[in-house]
Amino acid sequence: MKKNLIIRICLTILFALFLYYFMLPPINLHSIIFYVYCISIYMFYLIISLPNLFIDFTKKIYARNYNFRNKGMLYGFIIAFSIIPIILVINFFLSPVFNSKAYYNRIKINENGNFNEDLKEVDFNHIPLLDKESSRKLGDRVMGQMTDLVSQFYVSSLYTQINYNDEIVRVTPLGYSGFIKYLTNHKDGIPAYIMVNSVDGKASLNRLENKIKYDPSAYFFENLYRKLRLQYPTLIFGDENFEIDNEGNPYWIVPVIKYVGVGLRKEVSQVIIFNPVNGESKIYDVKDVPSWVDHVYSADLIIEQVNNWGLYKNGFLNTLFGQKEVVSTTEGYNYTIIDDDVYLYTGVTSVLSDESNIGFILSNLRTKETTFYEIAGAEEFSAMDSAEGQVQQMDYDASFPLLINLNGKPTYLMSLKDDAGLVKMYAFVDVKDYQKVVVTDSKEGIEKAALNYLGDDKVIDEDKLVTKEIIINNLTNVVINGNTYYYFTDENNNKYKANININPNLIPFLENKNKINVSFIENSEINEIVKLEK
Repeated sequence: MKKNLIIRICLTILFALFLYYFMLPPINLHSIIFYVYCISIYMFYLIISLPNLFIDFTKKIYARNYNFRNKGMLYGFIIAFSIIPIILVINFFLSPVFNSKAYYNRIKINENGNFNEDLKEVDFNHIPLLDKESSRKLGDRVMGQMTDLVSQFYVSSLYTQINYNDEIVRVTPLGYSGFIKYLTNHKDGIPAYIMVNSVDGKASLNRLENKIKYDPSAYFFENLYRKLRLQYPTLIFGDENFEIDNEGNPYWIVPVIKYVGVGLRKEVSQVIIFNPVNGESKIYDVKDVPSWVDHVYSADLIIEQVNNWGLYKNGFLNTLFGQKEVVSTTEGYNYTIIDDDVYLYTGVTSVLSDESNIGFILSNLRTKETTFYEIAGAEEFSAMDSAEGQVQQMDYDASFPLLINLNGKPTYLMSLKDDAGLVKMYAFVDVKDYQKVVVTDSKEGIEKAALNYLGDDKVIDEDKLVTKEIIINNLTNVVINGNTYYYFTDENNNKYKANININPNLIPFLENKNKINVSFIENSEINEIVKLEK
């Protein structure tokens, strides 16, 4: 019997090591995977013990001895199948039902954001016009041109949005195309990563002098997850991000997760910066993460915490009945760059309405500093539908909007893409009135598209204005796109153009020989008047 017991224990230990190699659970009581791992080991031991239990039970039946003396097996069985109910009970008492304030406080949000002070006037040289899907298609196209690599490696779907030396780019590594390709290439490693400029769409394959050895696509002890687990057996990992430092060196950025109870109130406590070339890593507290790192908090975690903030402000019962001041984020999100950091943007809407936003949040993905801006307006998907409706004959798809400060007003900016995922047009939509939408062919450029949207509302640089008194020599008017414009010359035959909206109570009554005061933007062909008085 002792010999059989020793054999069963040895087999169970071998199974535990085998399962650990593939499952890679954290040895941590806050992780549900750890309990699954332990129960699986016990179930294996129970299964291989069944023949002995059956023989022992048969002997007892034959001897008419009905006492079950294997109490260790009985206690183990009770404990194994009591774990899940115990976890459920503990988690229930740690849930929002009893701890709504703790869930509300998962994220600190500045609710006094000033849109025009916090968000500078948009600089189209520093705004990500390409979304992840468009970047992926451009990156795959670059990879397809590399005949020496395309048969051995594939392009990862990560495409992490980062700020690289004041350039807005997405980066993603290559990966091994299967087990055989790993065996033939792992000694040299993964030779490159792909970078796509999110502003101008320029894509490049960046070859590495020191090649990547540790990757999620690698096998055995060069697999990223296995390498990390052996270095940090007790830590719970979040989703990894691929980033590059200011010198272009690749790193894996892996958040360390902590929970309350088992899997509740997820939070990032530390960050591991892992060098995929040599396998070395360093762990940082979140407040000490180097500034070149852009992704410490995932978008999903930020949105989850913002939703808790919006849901439990007035307690748990309020979410079921009164629902006073209960808000939630809209379904989508996007990224923008502010002062060298990547920010997550998403709208905030009342749970009682799905057609409009009451405001939006911006959250720094490195520091989790989050600000709420109370600006009522169109919900993002309504704006997307409005933009697509302008070119419905083209059947273009709108990207999730970017919120920008254009001429001091909150404005949605979207790319309209064809079936191939290529950007064909730009669309600007007024946040407060999504019926005001202007689309422009992408070939004309984003700045021209912005001017088309602004029309006569475009920003005027006061330093460039010329003000003087003139005498009208010749006057005429014309209607363009529903707007009335007046064209006239002065006594020196200088040409001028004025929109009727500048002074609608005066301009229609002007006549030849009238003397007027004008402020205009000087132009070699025609001077555009922005102010006009008699």
